[in-house]
Amino acid sequence: MTQSRQQLVAGAADMLRRRGLNATSIREVAKHAQAPLGSTYHYFPGGKQQLATEAVRWASDTVAEILRAKLKAGPVDGLRGFLALWREIITGNDFEAGCTVVAVSIEADSTALAAAADAFSTWEEILADSLRSHGAENAEQLATLIVASVEGAVVLCRAQRSAVPLERVGAQLEDLVRAATR
Repeated sequence: MTQSRQQLVAGAADMLRRRGLNATSIREVAKHAQAPLGSTYHYFPGGKQQLATEAVRWASDTVAEILRAKLKAGPVDGLRGFLALWREIITGNDFEAGCTVVAVSIEADSTALAAAADAFSTWEEILADSLRSHGAENAEQLATLIVASVEGAVVLCRAQRSAVPLERVGAQLEDLVRAATR
């Protein structure tokens, strides 16, 4: 991926997690990414939906990479790392940014929506593999609960402008992961 294209995808992911799909225009993404407007149409002939789809894939891959790295130390440490990532995102952006994947899954067409579904499935699979390898019999269900709970907590944190929901959800999830992996 060229640097200009990468800037546009990362810039789109950032704008989407802050403003949502409908409130983000191609023109604003180009300005935010400090890229020429013409390059957006060159790299993304499918327009905003193509750019949103690629931004979701980029965000998914970024989170998946971090999650895999954190899970090397085990499911509890991996969960803590996953929570720390979201805590850093929401507090580091003064509760103005959430999850690109959630933002797009609420407003997208079928192509971007499929990318969002793939993102969530990927994160669940990564978590389930770690849980399973550490003895959790209910690995798939617990992985789904983790992703859904953390994503929901991020939404609550943004709305309440507080990290408390993420802390509460994290504490409960940690207890569940510990119990499942004994």
